[in-house]
Amino acid sequence: MSGHWVFVCGPSGAGKDSVISWARERLQGNPKLVFARRMITRAQQTGSDHDPVTPEQFEQLAATGRLAWQWQAHGFSYGIDAHYATDVAAGKTVVVNGSREHCSPLQGQPQIRLVQISTDAQELARRLAQRGRDGEHAVSLRLARNAEFVEWQADHTILNQAELPIAGLALVDYLLNIATV
Repeated sequence: MSGHWVFVCGPSGAGKDSVISWARERLQGNPKLVFARRMITRAQQTGSDHDPVTPEQFEQLAATGRLAWQWQAHGFSYGIDAHYATDVAAGKTVVVNGSREHCSPLQGQPQIRLVQISTDAQELARRLAQRGRDGEHAVSLRLARNAEFVEWQADHTILNQAELPIAGLALVDYLLNIATV
């Protein structure tokens, strides 16, 4: 029996963390679903959900095979602990807050599902500015990066343009459907 990896991807500011968090709260206790925690070489910040690690710690984790997935984005290293692969092997669905660049080569693999969280460019710019994590130049680089993914193909797309529960419920429904397959 084999489960799935569900990578939830989308541009910075689309609301991936919020949508995933909303879904995780509603699906808590479902034995078929696991929400992976990312390790990132970035300090913990308000509104982010990850385990901070130093670049040296990250290199050690990667070198010793303790990461199931790893990628680089926005000057940071991101990783998913290898213990989550055990959950997938046991038939569970593991949800990962992922990266479109990392996931592009994974498209079409049987155990991989890609979910895109999207919103329009104007809303992205507003959210990035409001979040205050990046300066104006970094925000424009994040917005410009989206042009690289115009043809990025997801198995499912969720528009996060209105109230959070609408997008959150769309993710919950998708995950419940995948977890029963």
